[in-house]
Amino acid sequence: MGYLITERFASHVLRVLLIVLSGTPLEKQNNKSTLHSKKKEKVGVPGSDKNSEQVLGERQVPQSFLSALNKVIHDSVANLDTNYLRMLATHPTGNPTLQLMLKLELTLFGKSRAKDENSIIHKLLPDDPIREGTGSASFINGLVYDPVGSRLLETILENAPGKLFKSIYKQFFHNRMGSLARNEIAGYVAAKILERLSKEDLADATRQIIEQIPGLVERNRTSILKTLIERCVARGADTLPIAKQLEAAYGGSNGFDITRVLKLGDPPSADGKANSKNESPQSDKVHGSLLAQTMMTVDGHLGNLIFESFTKLGEQLTLQIARDPAASRTLQAALASPHATVMFRRKVIQQFYGHIGELALDPVGSHVIDSVWQGTHGLAFIRERVAEELAENEAALRESHVGRAVWRNWRMDLYRRRRHDWVKASRYAAGNEGFQSFPESNGETTPPTQSRKNSDHMTALELARKRFAESKAAKAKMEADKAKRDAAQSKKENKKEDKTE
Repeated sequence: MGYLITERFASHVLRVLLIVLSGTPLEKQNNKSTLHSKKKEKVGVPGSDKNSEQVLGERQVPQSFLSALNKVIHDSVANLDTNYLRMLATHPTGNPTLQLMLKLELTLFGKSRAKDENSIIHKLLPDDPIREGTGSASFINGLVYDPVGSRLLETILENAPGKLFKSIYKQFFHNRMGSLARNEIAGYVAAKILERLSKEDLADATRQIIEQIPGLVERNRTSILKTLIERCVARGADTLPIAKQLEAAYGGSNGFDITRVLKLGDPPSADGKANSKNESPQSDKVHGSLLAQTMMTVDGHLGNLIFESFTKLGEQLTLQIARDPAASRTLQAALASPHATVMFRRKVIQQFYGHIGELALDPVGSHVIDSVWQGTHGLAFIRERVAEELAENEAALRESHVGRAVWRNWRMDLYRRRRHDWVKASRYAAGNEGFQSFPESNGETTPPTQSRKNSDHMTALELARKRFAESKAAKAKMEADKAKRDAAQSKKENKKEDKTE
């Protein structure tokens, strides 16, 4: 079993066996580094849908599976001493297998497993306590900046018992968070540390990282900033100092510049070709987009930096963002954000007027048009204006696969056949918040009664149900009144008979 850990092909079989026995999910996003090699063959099943790749979700497994898993892990490392295990930490093939074993050992068999002398974590870090000058300290310091070994250190920091994590953090990383964040490799280790810090330790780490924000922005090390913001939100920490530093780091002639965050190059030339002179790598664009999306989840100054910068962009830059694969994600998130104001959404969406049809036919821009539906909540008249422009481009949309998806998502068939029903349903879905009358009315509408106001926002089916319920209630009331009158009449006649007798 120990030999299989480093064997080029058998290590993959061993990892899958561990996943099957443990019942943990076999999903790309969760186990990419421990199950798939970077040069994984793109093998598919002929005739199958490429987009629906089979995944193995979390499963309940019998106790015998866990016993077998425990035996496999034990037998794999039983004959390996501390020095050999530490060599596996930097081995390209052995490291992912060791990561998976360590994670399963600590998550499935309890944190107390770290005290077992035969456990992986104890063999890797046998010194107690771990201090400078010990073998464990040299091992940890050697992993921080190693491209392969740092992944094992991330796994240790993520799954180690609380006491062990605090000991490692206080001893090695408490005063180094700023320098770790600067480094391309150690930055991922710092992100894992941030995820487990208490509110007090997080505040101290935030102060160290904030000082490095100008350098981090210059080097495009934005993933650590994204994690820092997420942890501040989770712990209820103040994000205003982060916002001020980001505002200064991404500042432009008009203040905070969203185009610098999204790494947009020069706008396309007159012949429609993109200028690649100042084009940033796609990975930098993705990291910038993820940072901007995270900023918008914070209600306050941090999120307002993104919203205000979007409103200052001209039509050309807004359209360029809508067509960019990474940047458009930020625009979609902005239109759907619960923190976005009605005024912001109105200003941004109105910049698409005259370009709705071409964006709906664009593989990237079509997703922005889909998000406009949600972005027009409280702006029913703008929703109708966008639908009108889509209707004008019906022929082109129906001929395009992308266009047909937009047409379906906007329920344009209903708009074409029964526009009155579409308008009612649309205005009901858009809500009354910030609602304004259609421009054709010029504001010459009489204030409707409360009952009429409510019925204007109901579909035909809802109106029919309401009328049926009202008629049923009226009928029941009439029957109750009749029964009451009959009872009174009967009582009156009984009294009359009593007097006669």
